[in-house]
Amino acid sequence: MPLAAIAAKEGTPVYVYSAAVLRERYRAIDRAFGAYPHALHYAMKANSTLALVKVLRELGSAADANSIWEIEVARRAGFEPAQIVFTGVGKSQAELECAVSLGVKAINVESAGELSRVEAIATRLGRTARVAIRVNPDIDAKSHPHISTGLKINKFGVPIEEARELFDTLASRRALTLVAIHLHVGSQITTIEPLRRAAAVATDLSLHLMQRGLPLEYVDLGGGLGISYDGGEIVSVQEYVDALVAEASRTSLPIVLEPGRAIAGPAGVLLATVIDVKPRTAESEFAVLDAGMTELLRPALYGAFHQIEPVSRRADADGRQYEFVGPVCESSDVVGRDRQLPPLAVGDLVAIRDAGAYGSAMASNYNRRPLPPEVLVDGGAWRVIRRRQTVDDMMALESQ
Repeated sequence: MPLAAIAAKEGTPVYVYSAAVLRERYRAIDRAFGAYPHALHYAMKANSTLALVKVLRELGSAADANSIWEIEVARRAGFEPAQIVFTGVGKSQAELECAVSLGVKAINVESAGELSRVEAIATRLGRTARVAIRVNPDIDAKSHPHISTGLKINKFGVPIEEARELFDTLASRRALTLVAIHLHVGSQITTIEPLRRAAAVATDLSLHLMQRGLPLEYVDLGGGLGISYDGGEIVSVQEYVDALVAEASRTSLPIVLEPGRAIAGPAGVLLATVIDVKPRTAESEFAVLDAGMTELLRPALYGAFHQIEPVSRRADADGRQYEFVGPVCESSDVVGRDRQLPPLAVGDLVAIRDAGAYGSAMASNYNRRPLPPEVLVDGGAWRVIRRRQTVDDMMALESQ
């Protein structure tokens, strides 16, 4: 579908997703396992727009939720509680009450204290809570510090030496059923070694527990597989899955994965309009867009790179260097630095690539900017799956 036609109808900024890409990205991971038993739990934190979650459920995906609100979206998309794993470093008492009451597939527990809270709730409700222990293996995933989760200094999981002590208490805790060891060492991982090492740690711990008479149901190896934002080489899906299976197959247990970015990232673009062009240096100009950190936070948050392309190119024109900036009143509102593009003019459309993950999900109303609409292209047609927010929408919860 022509992006310019969508922008003409819906205005900009606007997110546009390809259902075909979404399906193919999911199927590529699923196919890579061959006959090895596995389950893919789409990480809703990447993008939890209802229509996209429904597309993945129809493909056979399960769900990974990081809050009770994501759990509610998953249920509205048609997932049963037994298809949902509940992850997150700071689950409140109310969230744990909800998860135990629903009987989710597993609560991925982050600490000894959280495990005790889950146990107390389950005992009071007369339930047996299904839990996985998230272990922090102190593995450096070599990703940006803001998305690293597997080091001792990160807030996530139980340090591995403490986890072993925690395991010793589980046999006598009747309100708990340990179903898996869970590891997730970071996001946007582009080399195989940290993923392989994490899988080896999870496998060794699982074997240890099984040998001690604790019957696990699966090995949860998290997510983290990166995508190529800049066109550079990264780990292939098949190489990734082969490395995980090579380790986890020593247990003969199914593998659970929680991919998010690897599925949704390449399926979306953010369309924006150039609203001003002005001098920056002798060699470059500012291209001010009507989309910025309120629509796509990643570049401002941790210097993330997204390719930016003009929707329509001018023929036979020399390139020009641009710094793409947003309209928000912050100097950090930079979408892309030092980009060489054909000459741009006010009114031109640009596409910010690979924005399907951690784009709309992290958008905000800073400067009272409305959340952008989202469009799904599927089978040669397109439809709005979330309309543009209005000021009335924003103020509906406020009173004078």
